[in-house]
Amino acid sequence: MIEAETSNGADAPVKARKSQPATGKSKPAANSPAPEPRNKGVASREPHATADSLPSKAIQSPFDVWAYQRDVLERSILFFDTLRKRANAMLEHEQAGLPPLLNFKYETLLDARQFERPANYALFRITEVGDECWDDCVDPAKPPVIIIDPRAGHGPGIGGFKRDSEVGTALHVGHPVYFVVFFPEPCPQQTLSDVLAALERFVAHVTALHSGKRPVLYGNCQAGWAATLLSAHCDIAMGPAVLNGSPLSYWEGEPGANPMRLMAGFVGGVWLNHFLADLNQDRFDGAWLVQNFENLKPGSAVWDKYANLFTKIDTEQDRFLDFERWWGGFYRLSGEEIVAIVEDLFIGNKLERGQVRIDEHCIADLKRIRNPLVIFASYGDNITPPHQALGWIPAVYGSIDELKRAGQRIVYLTNPHIGHLGIFVSASVARFEHRAILENLSEIEALQPGLYEMKIDNPTGDPDCERHQYSVRFEPRRIEDIRFDYPAKAFERVRQVSEWNESAYRTFVSPWVKAMANPWLSASMQWLHPMRASRYMWSERFMPWMGAFAVLADAVSKNRRAIADEHPLLAQERQLIAQISAFWEAARKVRDAAQERTFTTLYGA
Repeated sequence: MIEAETSNGADAPVKARKSQPATGKSKPAANSPAPEPRNKGVASREPHATADSLPSKAIQSPFDVWAYQRDVLERSILFFDTLRKRANAMLEHEQAGLPPLLNFKYETLLDARQFERPANYALFRITEVGDECWDDCVDPAKPPVIIIDPRAGHGPGIGGFKRDSEVGTALHVGHPVYFVVFFPEPCPQQTLSDVLAALERFVAHVTALHSGKRPVLYGNCQAGWAATLLSAHCDIAMGPAVLNGSPLSYWEGEPGANPMRLMAGFVGGVWLNHFLADLNQDRFDGAWLVQNFENLKPGSAVWDKYANLFTKIDTEQDRFLDFERWWGGFYRLSGEEIVAIVEDLFIGNKLERGQVRIDEHCIADLKRIRNPLVIFASYGDNITPPHQALGWIPAVYGSIDELKRAGQRIVYLTNPHIGHLGIFVSASVARFEHRAILENLSEIEALQPGLYEMKIDNPTGDPDCERHQYSVRFEPRRIEDIRFDYPAKAFERVRQVSEWNESAYRTFVSPWVKAMANPWLSASMQWLHPMRASRYMWSERFMPWMGAFAVLADAVSKNRRAIADEHPLLAQERQLIAQISAFWEAARKVRDAAQERTFTTLYGA
């Protein structure tokens, strides 16, 4: 989860896999770009050419060396000044209370902190897009769209991070748009049930505002399983739900490509999350979750994104700072929330089994869902692969006939290469795939019960093409097309180990940890966390001499002398960077393979 737009990093271009559903076995749709290398940096594009493709050109004179040295010095000054700006932006964002990073004007309709069962959530209505107001953008005849952002360590805003986003696309298509946000601190003793109760009330409020029209729920990543739980509620009728990169089958994945599902087996289960929450006075710091995401692709986190910034400092600085402002805004969850989420969903895999309790009156049963589901996943996503987004369907419905008898319509579409964040953030995806989903909602709702793959044909290849320039079809699929194999018994053993460790920790250790926890320790853990300290350290508030880079960068910007791309020494620089990137990628593959072997040894195949 460390790319801003089109990639989260992966191992190779997509190719047919034994466990891949029908969409993965066919050629990419015309609207899909050609598969790209999957090891990408934060700025979402390959910063360097491969070593084989780099031009070889001899140095013509000493002036070539001098020009290159000057260019490197100028880029270095601008690079460190960018790190200084990032640190200051993070500190200013925190001092401002970590407000949502929405690129749209909004008004607050409901604040769940004031509810009888308080939760740190709020419902916004998008009111203006630039100079255009609500009445200029929306068609009141269309159903409203509620976009729910993931609460996975970061703050809200990724669904409306920029104009070409899910919010912008929904407004462009003409839907009234509402956005669900959350605040940095959870309410005291906040539970997952409290959050779901708040979301239910938000949906009911929007439905009432639009004369009973059921809203379209947009759930990004972890917000997708929240939307699914709402859809499975015993008493609430929902409109269509669009699940983007949303994990529902947590044990599934491809060996060597999706290592995050193995993590609980190495730390002994949920007790560690409980311990960290106890130390922080019943609050779990989202920085730990973000660090886990970066550990998936350490080369991208510690090398590629900075190499990309250094190489393209004249064009990448603004985008780097914009994305890092969201990436470095860490929110917290309550101890009860993180324990319930990790124990019941990620380790227990109880959602697809129908064992997650929504409240005292209702247990989530996915067979109860009747509103149409649209599932968007990508084979370039190493956080929520299609295995986890789609694998619950065969687990819940044994056959296509059973799915039809339940009266359910499930539509899925996949992208061959885009990364996890690209599903929500990529401008081209927002302008095309998400637009195609919203523009074809009526056709989706009119489908007969069954399982369908959504195919989009775009002969122009232009994501901004008109509606008549692309076509959408829904091809019937069988349950067997999306059935994946995984070592269920091994993950069952992990669940048993986790339950035993959590029981022992809760009984014998947790009371002592809570007794030792105090505000000073909590603040120290926050400020010294590696995800914060590694960024704050570049601010002049911590290293006063960093202020010199502000002066130097201003002078460089006024008289910048960038060398041409074809400069021979610049080609050699990029070749070296590509070689270091390849080393990091090779090391990651060795690490992931070792983890797979160790997991199999510990828990069985």
